[in-house]
Amino acid sequence: MSGPVQISSPAQLTSLLSSSRVVVVNFYKESSSTSKALSGVYDQLANQLSRPNLVTFTKVDVDQQAQIAESYSATSLPTFIIFRNGAQINKVNGANPQQLSNAIRQLATEAESDGGAGGNAEGSSSSGGSWRGAGLPRGYTDVTDHVDVRGLDLLNSDSDFGSVRTLFETSMPTTLAMGKGKGKKAASGSEGKKDWVESDVDEQLMLYLPFTATLKVHTIHITSCPPKADEDEDDDEIPIRPKTIHLYTNRQHNLGFEEAEDIPATQTIELKTSDWDEKTGTAKLELRFVKFQNVASLIMFVVDGDGEGEKTRIDRIRIIGDAGEKLVPAKLEKIDHDS
Repeated sequence: MSGPVQISSPAQLTSLLSSSRVVVVNFYKESSSTSKALSGVYDQLANQLSRPNLVTFTKVDVDQQAQIAESYSATSLPTFIIFRNGAQINKVNGANPQQLSNAIRQLATEAESDGGAGGNAEGSSSSGGSWRGAGLPRGYTDVTDHVDVRGLDLLNSDSDFGSVRTLFETSMPTTLAMGKGKGKKAASGSEGKKDWVESDVDEQLMLYLPFTATLKVHTIHITSCPPKADEDEDDDEIPIRPKTIHLYTNRQHNLGFEEAEDIPATQTIELKTSDWDEKTGTAKLELRFVKFQNVASLIMFVVDGDGEGEKTRIDRIRIIGDAGEKLVPAKLEKIDHDS
């Protein structure tokens, strides 16, 4: 952690905008009493929230760097501009310390969630502060809020665990929130609610996701946090993570398990042990983007799991991509053939 970086040239600022995920710029003037009044708040935020290559706080003296100030129309001092991935996303003018603090803290949290290997389990997404277990690919957003939860359907789920809507909760999975050091007790939910889904009679799950808008789906984040087996416990009693997943697009309803065997999948993904982030229990399903351009619904068929267990566990699912045209219910209804 460190204080703000004093900008001495346009090139220095340009370099920081390309090397740090979030950059906050404080345009100030030494003779401005308002600038001085907020400098303490700004420096405190910088000391608390600065992260190398993730969140960088800078200061621009408009008298010494008039060219930079003019480039960003920083005329009302102090002016605070926030950049994410090199693009300006927020501008706070004047002495409003609470607005400034809220804006910076939200972006700093997002940056930690998106940065590093697999992201940060305590992060939030750009859509309303939702938890995510992995970072976002550049240029895409979390579009899980476009899942039409009223039309969700999950086959072969064990009723002793959470409902299908549990998979799309915006909170961090209880297993992670309780602390990773609590091992099996946390992962089995013995100290709290069982906010995850497990399959019932075998490893397979069939999930139908209708959307409220046509989506371009780039990636799917799937989180699974099963407990580790004790030495005196059979491995087949412990739930396992998904391994083979078939994806189908634009179906009017869920498929049956036998029906799915006769229908070619849009894409099949085989997850390896190395695909799962150790901290967040999250794997990223990288899609053939060209095949997922105008998606009104998606089916995820978990064919089998990775391990000796007989039941598959999923804690959360996040959909990453772009949202397009908003759908009306009629577009998702089955169309009768002409008589």
